[in-house]
Amino acid sequence: MYTSGALILSNDGDFVYKVTHPKHEIEKTYTVTVKGEVTSEEIDMLRCGVEIEPGVITRKAKVKRIMWDEENNKSRLEIIIHEGKNRQVRKMCEAIGKKVLALHRSKIGNIDVRDIPLGKWRYLKKEEIEWLLK
Repeated sequence: MYTSGALILSNDGDFVYKVTHPKHEIEKTYTVTVKGEVTSEEIDMLRCGVEIEPGVITRKAKVKRIMWDEENNKSRLEIIIHEGKNRQVRKMCEAIGKKVLALHRSKIGNIDVRDIPLGKWRYLKKEEIEWLLK
């Protein structure tokens, strides 16, 4: 399983808490490629919340189908969440019976990794930190 994308590394525990705790509602945007076709009903399930562990149901998510490749039998979705439980997007896909082939976190809040080459990093800009802490 291929995973890539945005990570924020910090030694400031208060900052990390503000970025990661669901109550602050910082959105994390993922592009996920799964095996098979994802139906409208399955997308609705993801949007409403699915059980990812016994007794653990995800909060509502923003979900849209980006692509269905019938020839290669795979779908690509954009999933936006603000929880960030351990392996949450993978578990959400498993909950609808889909195997994750690739996962990419493209954004954390307003921070987009589109212009950062794979394997590279950069410091956050002052305005990005301020936005995350607002």
